[in-house]
Amino acid sequence: MRTDGGNGMGRFAVRLQITNRGDEVLAERGLLKPGQVRKAEIDGIVDSGAASLVLPQAMVKKLGLPKGQKVKVRYADRRHATRDTAGDVHLELEGRSGLFTAVVEPKRRTALIGAIVLEALDLLVDCKLQKLVPRDPHFVVSELE
Repeated sequence: MRTDGGNGMGRFAVRLQITNRGDEVLAERGLLKPGQVRKAEIDGIVDSGAASLVLPQAMVKKLGLPKGQKVKVRYADRRHATRDTAGDVHLELEGRSGLFTAVVEPKRRTALIGAIVLEALDLLVDCKLQKLVPRDPHFVVSELE
């Protein structure tokens, strides 16, 4: 599915899984049953023009993600706001996974996947086909100097 952002750039939808990493750690230590690990699938919008991972406040509460520091955000329409962050976000997308901090957006219904997530998971945006593609299908490639 393709959506158009306010800046006219193409954006597209994906499905991802979010898990409370703190719960996963407790389950790995035998302190929580695996079935009690809080996780959920959520629709997301890939926007390589955005920087961060953004999650709906309702999802953050549902998963019990720990509150982090406050951050200032700037929207595409140049508005500014102060938002909470949530930590321990274990994100799985296109067969790749990573641990992230997310900006919490009170009225949002979908996740927003920005450039930081794409870079960390080594996923490239195929604008023509409106999908994500791993740079190397077998490995995450890390650029080192």
